[in-house]
Amino acid sequence: MPLTVHLLTFNPFQENTYIISAPSGECIIIDPGCFDQGERDELTQTIKDLQLKPVRLINTHCHIDHILGNAFVAKTWGLGLEIHKGEIPVLESGLMVSGMYGVPYDPSPKPASFLAEGDEVMLDGVSMKVLFTPGHSPASICLYNERDGWVIAGDVLFYESIGRTDLPGGDHATLLKSIREELFVLPNETVVYPGHGPSTKIGYEKMFNPFMQ
Repeated sequence: MPLTVHLLTFNPFQENTYIISAPSGECIIIDPGCFDQGERDELTQTIKDLQLKPVRLINTHCHIDHILGNAFVAKTWGLGLEIHKGEIPVLESGLMVSGMYGVPYDPSPKPASFLAEGDEVMLDGVSMKVLFTPGHSPASICLYNERDGWVIAGDVLFYESIGRTDLPGGDHATLLKSIREELFVLPNETVVYPGHGPSTKIGYEKMFNPFMQ
């Protein structure tokens, strides 16, 4: 049985929050962007309606729009945060950045553990491989499910676009290298679930993404 990808779009940045669920009912929450009570209620209700049990909390990277719901998720379901250790400075800048944007932010808990390149995130015996894809942020990761043919891409690769690189820790050349060496080597039919906007496929982006030509 395949893992199922559920999408909720949250906050003024229109960030994609993903719930990855297994047939057992266990699920992983990735990049919770819920920032007000209505959005927190929507996340809670979705998990309740689907009869899921969250077992892990993961950030692909720690820009403010992807971490607004970390504290809520950690507290509600008793989960420890998992990130790449290279994202710690970004996570720690959350309060300052939320102030800059005027977005309410309940500060994220510190990481309980770290994910590194090549690690496997397991859910119901299915592996999601951690790909190290810096460039948009210092230590962005993607999660690749080879068996079911999809990748959770954070803000690395979008439909006909790529992540911005003008934020602290961003680097354009590094991002292009990450996309070419970590994502464009995946099968063309691999579905890309990005941090903003609609899903796409690796083969389509190789042919039509104007930033990668």
